[in-house]
Amino acid sequence: MQIQTVGILSPGDMGQAIASVLNQNGLKTIAALDDRSPRTRQLAAAANIEDVGSLRQLVIESDVVLSVLVPAAAIEAANLVAEVIGNVGKQILYVDCNAVAPQKVKRIAQVIESVGVTFVDASIIGPPPRVPGRTRIYASGKQAVEFQQLQNYGLDIRVIGDEIGQASGLKMSYAALTKGLTAIGTELLIAAHRLGLDEQLWEEVSSSQPELAAILTRSIPSMTPKAHRWIGEMEEIAETFQEVGLTERIFYGAADVYRLVKDTSLGKETPEESNSDRPLREIINALSDETASNESL
Repeated sequence: MQIQTVGILSPGDMGQAIASVLNQNGLKTIAALDDRSPRTRQLAAAANIEDVGSLRQLVIESDVVLSVLVPAAAIEAANLVAEVIGNVGKQILYVDCNAVAPQKVKRIAQVIESVGVTFVDASIIGPPPRVPGRTRIYASGKQAVEFQQLQNYGLDIRVIGDEIGQASGLKMSYAALTKGLTAIGTELLIAAHRLGLDEQLWEEVSSSQPELAAILTRSIPSMTPKAHRWIGEMEEIAETFQEVGLTERIFYGAADVYRLVKDTSLGKETPEESNSDRPLREIINALSDETASNESL
């Protein structure tokens, strides 16, 4: 199959950046923006994504549909697309790029494949691909090489196997390390602040663990506007680990940390509004003060 048009579900921060790369390299990208927020419409326009209005029209015009959503929306989106495909009879390649547990992506695959459509499991590791070389998209499934065509249009796509669930499992394992560490770092720094030991702790961490200090200095400021999305991702990781016989409690706890951050003034900012140069101490002080009434942190 020759890919010419890529449908994006949905052009949020990550989906918009992926579409922008594809557009810059000669592919057409489209989105169904009926009833979408002004921010989503602005992001789509900035990336030159064409608005085709309805999901039905998106399916009709697309060769590939990339599902790039919050985890909780992944199954519903697949059901809606499958329903449209059943009505219009269009053959497409459906690629689930969401941060979901392997067992969930297998259920999504069943939904899509039940209407005769090709399904690929994919996972995105790294930031939105605005800087070349920083973002990888791993793919698995028997037709993953079809999706890999997009490598010719600016994306770094790596096929790692022919089983649905492999790409999602890799994402779960990697995000458990990176975003799990950010959650732990956020909580411990707030705890130290409330104990009146934040200066002493940071001096020790900077001296004995400079690599860790650098990671937290970089990761926590960029986390706050994304915390609402990371709640579901931590829950998916918890379910993944439980499925393979490990404790799920660590990552339900990480989800709780992000749930509290989400409700603060910093958590309510959009990525466009967030100040990436805001000092880490200022962020921790603000999070500590605004979550002080919540005893679950």
